[in-house]
Amino acid sequence: MHAGKQPAQATPADPGQQFGKPSGGLRARLYTVIFEADTRAGRIFDLVLIVAILASVAVVVLDSVQAVSSRHGDVLGVLEWFFTLLFTAEYLARLYCVRRPLRYATSFFGAIDFLSVLPTYLAMLMPGAHVLLDVRILRLLRIFRILKLTSYVEEYGMLTRALLASRRKILIFLSVVMMVVLLLGTVMYVVEGPGNGFTSIPTSVYWAITAVTTVGFGDIVPKTDIGRAISSVMMLLGWGILAVPTGIISSEMTMQSRLFRTTTTRTCPECLSEGHDTDAKFCKDCGAPLPAYQRDR
Repeated sequence: MHAGKQPAQATPADPGQQFGKPSGGLRARLYTVIFEADTRAGRIFDLVLIVAILASVAVVVLDSVQAVSSRHGDVLGVLEWFFTLLFTAEYLARLYCVRRPLRYATSFFGAIDFLSVLPTYLAMLMPGAHVLLDVRILRLLRIFRILKLTSYVEEYGMLTRALLASRRKILIFLSVVMMVVLLLGTVMYVVEGPGNGFTSIPTSVYWAITAVTTVGFGDIVPKTDIGRAISSVMMLLGWGILAVPTGIISSEMTMQSRLFRTTTTRTCPECLSEGHDTDAKFCKDCGAPLPAYQRDR
């Protein structure tokens, strides 16, 4: 690390800020390969990881087929242990190269990494637990970090932050919708009655929800003219109801997009420094050429 270097500004989704990126040495190099996909080594690591995940899931799926399992059970067993040991080593490497291993272990992806290796070990004590290995498919969320799809990770983080920022508005909106559904469902219970399928207020509320969301399963339908009129109003109301949360989230995503354009986590492949501008060609600390910014590819 160069003297006088200013700490890079990290985005809210930056794992280096969340789990703690080492300042140098082997752990920093390992961190760059495992957690960052804007270097050649990082992209290769992610690609190999995705292929291994897909292959391990394929092994579990094939093992569930009786005809295949009876013929090639031993081979599938060896392959499963190979993938389990591989993912165990990868999980331990992730814990080793971050400064806050407990925070990573309790994060979403850390829990998924742990669950992806646990079933095989449990199967030694509990036969049949190996079927839980399909949880590895959740790790395919990492596929958006490679093959020039980095922008999708950024969009995913942007959507998450937008949902968190608008959660109070959405909760208030949903509470209003629930009051409307409860009120109109009760009215339909009174208007239609048990003879037309509205046997209770909860059943009527269930029908009101299907009407407002314009799903309309058809298992319960109004038979009276008043009931049909109320149904028509509810279905028209449903169009407007579905549009409100979309507008709330879209507004928050616009704000998050403006915020993102002011920060970046581009990493120099030589000195591992971060925080370079999206249009920068060379590292501001060591002068090494920077890889192309993948959002612009």
